[in-house]
Amino acid sequence: MKTTRVFVPGSIGNVGPGLDILGLAVRGAGDTVVAERRRGRGVLVADAGHPNLPTDPHRHASAIAAQAALDLGGRRGRFAMTISLIKGLPLSGGQGGSAASAVAGAVAANVLMGRPLGTPELLSAALAAEATVAGRHLDNIAPSLLGGLVLIRSLDPIDVISIPTPRGLWIVLAKPAYELETRRGRSVLPRLVRRTDALHQAAQIAAMVAAGFANDAARFGQAVEDRIAEPVRAPLLPGFAQAKRAALHAGAFGCSISGSGPTLFALAGSRASATAIGAAVSRAYARAGHRSTIRVTTVDHVGARIR
Repeated sequence: MKTTRVFVPGSIGNVGPGLDILGLAVRGAGDTVVAERRRGRGVLVADAGHPNLPTDPHRHASAIAAQAALDLGGRRGRFAMTISLIKGLPLSGGQGGSAASAVAGAVAANVLMGRPLGTPELLSAALAAEATVAGRHLDNIAPSLLGGLVLIRSLDPIDVISIPTPRGLWIVLAKPAYELETRRGRSVLPRLVRRTDALHQAAQIAAMVAAGFANDAARFGQAVEDRIAEPVRAPLLPGFAQAKRAALHAGAFGCSISGSGPTLFALAGSRASATAIGAAVSRAYARAGHRSTIRVTTVDHVGARIR
């Protein structure tokens, strides 16, 4: 193929207690890479996708991942391509934007090469980009590539496990009208945690996995309780505490920070419940002096796709 167009959905990193080891793909908004093979060598960025994103291919997530994919495919110095990014996810929004861009770049390069790479290599290529722009973690990359809920068992070597999600699970995403860079959100994470908190996190992750296999949406949502990242990140997110209380009061099974934030996510058992939760969260942010964008959606079970 000489041209390709790849769409990759956004995702919820951590999904509450699963810091860096759980991620959930979300239907709706995503990033799209349009790639074209050209004469010459290397990867060029024709359109960065946003005025605040660099056109330097060594700093652009899609281009870094595409070049890593070319290297893994044995095409270093023997293959050239041009990338244009259509940015559908917010910058510094906690919805897996950099990961989606990276996955799209890696998949596009793989398609243009004739698809010599498998899932491990695509994850590795996207991880090379994410490590450069946001941090070395797969919790957004893996679900964006594979769809659904993914557990990161290991980074070295890469080992990921797809986990079923309860049927009828609805998701509310609420992004307040401000940004929080991933690096800032990660900078406040504790170096040491109490044994009781570590045990609590492990129990919640196990409960989420069990609830997924048992098709228990309520138990899945109830296990979204984070005692490690949320307590230190919440002070960086004006209005979050009030919005979370409103979500739980409106009937959410569980509620926490999507990735590093500022997006809030809440889980519900029906569209009607999710819509009511979204309205309550919006009002809470408004009372705190912040506009917010509400999205009611479900799990994306497909992941990256060629269009």
